Amino acid sequence: MKKWVRNITMLGMVALSATVLAACGKSSDSAEDNGKTTVSMYMPGDKPKNYAQIISKANKQIHKTYKDIDLKMNFIGWGDYEQKYNVMVTSGDDYDLAFAQSYPANAAKGAYADLTSLIKKDAKKSYDSVDPAYWKGLKVNKKIYGFPVNANVFAQNTLTFNQELVDKNNLDISNVDSYASMEPALAKFHKANPGVAAFAIGQGYKASPAHMDFPLGNGLPFAIDSSGKDKKIVNAYDTDEMQGILATLHSYYLKGYIPQDAATSSTQYNLQDNTWLVRQETQGPYDYGDTVLSNNAGGKKLTSKAITDPYKSSAQSQVAIWTVSKTSKHKEAAVKVLNLLNTDKTLLNNITWGLEGQQWNFTDKEKGKIKITDKYKPNYFIGAWMMGNNDNLYTQDSVTDSMIQTRKDKIKDAKQSAALGFNPDTTMVKTEVTNISNVMSKYLDILNTGTADPAPTIKKMDKELKTAGYDKVQKELQSQYDDFLAGK
Repeated sequence: MKKWVRNITMLGMVALSATVLAACGKSSDSAEDNGKTTVSMYMPGDKPKNYAQIISKANKQIHKTYKDIDLKMNFIGWGDYEQKYNVMVTSGDDYDLAFAQSYPANAAKGAYADLTSLIKKDAKKSYDSVDPAYWKGLKVNKKIYGFPVNANVFAQNTLTFNQELVDKNNLDISNVDSYASMEPALAKFHKANPGVAAFAIGQGYKASPAHMDFPLGNGLPFAIDSSGKDKKIVNAYDTDEMQGILATLHSYYLKGYIPQDAATSSTQYNLQDNTWLVRQETQGPYDYGDTVLSNNAGGKKLTSKAITDPYKSSAQSQVAIWTVSKTSKHKEAAVKVLNLLNTDKTLLNNITWGLEGQQWNFTDKEKGKIKITDKYKPNYFIGAWMMGNNDNLYTQDSVTDSMIQTRKDKIKDAKQSAALGFNPDTTMVKTEVTNISNVMSKYLDILNTGTADPAPTIKKMDKELKTAGYDKVQKELQSQYDDFLAGK
């Protein structure tokens, strides 16, 4: 499951720099202490309440292979991480490992250490265990600047229903496979429950076409047909498919199925609560259907219906990447830590499940089967999706051998997007991209939440995009994409 992160307003750079540098502790984290090298690792999220025990056990495990390396994890809240990370990168902070943001752009700027050779030298085993699609998706100017978390190499966006409310209201969701096809369920539910969000979406939400890649991210309009049938880079909002989706969402907004403040609301519709009927989620093979999502909802029964096609894409390969600062004093040690996080099952699982004997216990050690305890709860572990090779995770008894085989088959059978590995260089159109981003910030929320009538709104938006330099950027991206396809 993919975690959603919201952008927040930038603060003054001077004050922010001071805050970040204080948090990073440059003089102590990347240091050699008592003959040991301490690798500093920065990540988003809250510090686990049992962190002292987790890191103590982790370092003991690391010492079995690398006796002179210690790991120190540093946590920055989700709401602050992106902007603080950006300051770390632009200021040239000498952190060792950090959970990447805007990977292609920062890699192209030279913010990260080139790991192409180092990974194959100090992390060869873990390199070979990662799905090759990741390495295609991470290459920038034919070099590798990060190490991916091998997990959901493909994912599908889903419409996820609160099964308790489905049953209570006798709703039929058996034929749901698109935004439009869920209208009968929404209409019936809303009539009986006008005070509960039928389709729970809010600020930052993005509608999902069935098979589109967004080479500059879905906050910008440039899109590519994942199937490769159409090789032209287009404005997603000018396509019949997107306009049809937005028209459907606008009709839902007018009928009250979507919260009326959706374009400006930051309301959290918690998975475990009955404040919503359906919400959009992203799921991949390691989620074992709704298993992981249901765990995160405290065991609540959820039912998801896929609305996008399964493609291995650059976007998925870049969901979770660890990078090494170009100024790190311990590049080799950092890569060695990554190697263990992706090969040592004991190390990884006592971070991602919590501590053996406390958050979980083996039921079949040989098969890697576990049962969680009542102490397995938020803030006592770190999400597996962002830590290491998910193929090495222990699985709960509820995950059957059949489910694991289905996961493997789905990964094997998933198609690669035509644009996998296309990470464009926007240096020549930097100003225009910024201008286009500013235009899109005015329209993204009102269009994607159904608040605005799409036809006249897109027409107005397109006029502003043209003034901002859309044609120049499209031409540059098209030229690069044509070269990319020719070199495949």
